[in-house]
Amino acid sequence: MTTAYISHPDCIKHDMGEGHAESPQRVTAVHEALTSSGLIEKLDSYQANLVTQEQLGRVHDQRYVDKIFATSPKEGRVALDPDTSMNPFSLRAAQLAAGAVVQACDMVMEGKADNAFCNVRPPGHHAEHNRAMGFCIFNSIAVGAAHAIKHHNLSRVAVLDFDVHHGNGTEDIFEDNDKVLLCQTYQSPFYPYTGCDSIDGHIINAALPAGMDSELFRMSIEELWLPQLHQFKPEMLFISAGFDAHEDDPLAQCKLHEDDYAWVTKILLNLAQQYCQGRVVSSLEGGYNLSALGKSALAHVEQLVKAHA
Repeated sequence: MTTAYISHPDCIKHDMGEGHAESPQRVTAVHEALTSSGLIEKLDSYQANLVTQEQLGRVHDQRYVDKIFATSPKEGRVALDPDTSMNPFSLRAAQLAAGAVVQACDMVMEGKADNAFCNVRPPGHHAEHNRAMGFCIFNSIAVGAAHAIKHHNLSRVAVLDFDVHHGNGTEDIFEDNDKVLLCQTYQSPFYPYTGCDSIDGHIINAALPAGMDSELFRMSIEELWLPQLHQFKPEMLFISAGFDAHEDDPLAQCKLHEDDYAWVTKILLNLAQQYCQGRVVSSLEGGYNLSALGKSALAHVEQLVKAHA
């Protein structure tokens, strides 16, 4: 068995302007880290497929999807919110990002890969059912989780999000869906200023203060995530892999290191072995210092590979 690595060069063409933190170089930085380490040779590499309208419609209002398609410019840029814009290549990049997670889900469920990592952009976890925000257009990880439920008939799917920002979009989409257990750690108070409360035992929000270090992060996973995950017994795990709680990241004030991302990945993989035959799909969310992003993503993917070594 192998780890599938899914990406696409067209994800690099989405560009929100010089100096924007969510830069095309993010995908390149991750790929170069995997390549220079030699780990890329241990992955099965695939180009992402485009998401379908049906797959998007499971988590986004059709009117919203239609609006995004209609808004896509033929030249220049159009703003979707103060932080998020589209150039002529953005729509395709967003379709590929969501499509990659669906593709990864299918590969893992069909036994073509043990687990998968999607090195794609734009990120997705801030995109709500009817709104783009926070660099996000379509909620890729939510699209993948909904696909696992609808297409593969799973009844218990867990989404684990350790991005430094609260995944308000994923929560908005799944807050009334008890087939999904959503667990998050994030800096608070901080953008998008949501997620203060957990919801009915299936939305677990671990709001952590600025300055969050390894000890607090790991304690939150062990005390808040793991009891709920063991009780839920998920049939598949989806990871919103944001690496912007790293101490070198310019958009937050936390103190994690790449070792922390290796640790949480290993914890989740062990749980996946216990409950869901190791089925894990991970997709890139945040991480805006290119060096820290590359090192953190490498630590994360190394654990995915070790899980079946």
